[in-house]
Amino acid sequence: MERREGVLAIVTLVTGGLCGLIYFYLSWRVVRVRQSAQVLLGDGGDGLLLQRIRAHANFAEYVPICLILILAIEMSTERSTWLLWTTGLALVVVRLLHAVGMTRTVANRYRVVGAAGTWVVMIGLSVGALVVAVGMGG
Repeated sequence: MERREGVLAIVTLVTGGLCGLIYFYLSWRVVRVRQSAQVLLGDGGDGLLLQRIRAHANFAEYVPICLILILAIEMSTERSTWLLWTTGLALVVVRLLHAVGMTRTVANRYRVVGAAGTWVVMIGLSVGALVVAVGMGG
C-alpha cells in the first residue's frame, strides 16, 4: 500500500479493528439482555444485565487510551516495531480474557489476568510514549 503523507499506522489499524469487533460483541450482549429483561435504562436490578454493562463499560474505559498511545508511538517512530505489534496483540488478548472473566459470577483467573494484563499494557505504552517523547527532544 502506498503512503500518502506521514506513516501508515498499521498496528493501530489492526489492533483498533480487532478491539472494535470485541466492543461490538460486548455491546450486542448488553442489548440482548436489555431486550429479554425489558430494561430500557440502567440495569433494572438485573444481575446479568449489570454484569454485561460492566464488561462493556470496562472495555470502553481502558481500550481508548491504549489505542491512542499505540497510535502516538507508531506515528512518532514512523515504523511498526515488533514490540508495538506484540503490545497491540497483548491488548486484544487481555481484553478478551477480561471479557470472558466478566461472564463468571465468581472471582477467576481470566478476569484477574485480563485486568492485570491491561494495566501492564497501559503502563508499558505510557512509559514507551514518554521514552519516545524524550528521544524526540520533548
